[in-house]
Amino acid sequence: MTDPVSDLTFRDATADDVSAVVDLVESAYRGESSRAGWTTEADLLRGRRTDTAGIAAVVASPASFLLLAHREDVLVGCCELRRTADEPGPVAYFGTFAVSPAAQGGGIGRALLARADAEAVTRWGSGALEMTVIAQRTDLIAWYERLGFRGTGERRPFPYGDERFGIPQRDDLEFVVLRRPTAGTPR
Repeated sequence: MTDPVSDLTFRDATADDVSAVVDLVESAYRGESSRAGWTTEADLLRGRRTDTAGIAAVVASPASFLLLAHREDVLVGCCELRRTADEPGPVAYFGTFAVSPAAQGGGIGRALLARADAEAVTRWGSGALEMTVIAQRTDLIAWYERLGFRGTGERRPFPYGDERFGIPQRDDLEFVVLRRPTAGTPR
């Protein structure tokens, strides 16, 4: 049997990739196009999920990088890694994670997460990946739990009033913090 993700290539994003990344993230999470996949937030939030300034800042920052996944020169996935803390070893924030709705369910997300994990260890010696997920996204949280993430018990408020994060369709949104040891770290 052929590995369905063996044809993926990975690289760091550059300033030339910013527009394509914004389009990918928007397609995976917002609007009608996002409903083709299972990661849609369209029923929770309207408006934008990201913008060119936000993605450009991640690409330009020396404390972060944006990892891209391509299949036959087509962008199919991305994720951000940012060094955030030393407790007791470096922790990498994992976010801006998106897979093209048409390609979801084929292992790209798992492959991208595995590559991101390895890069966090190689670049920073990270002992853990940490992320935030909207608490109401129980299906997405369950997927991350199957990949080794666990809730930390910490919750963070949703930034109501800041339309850079979208226009909430309900008044009870908040983030849960998930964390997992990086590969090679005892679980």
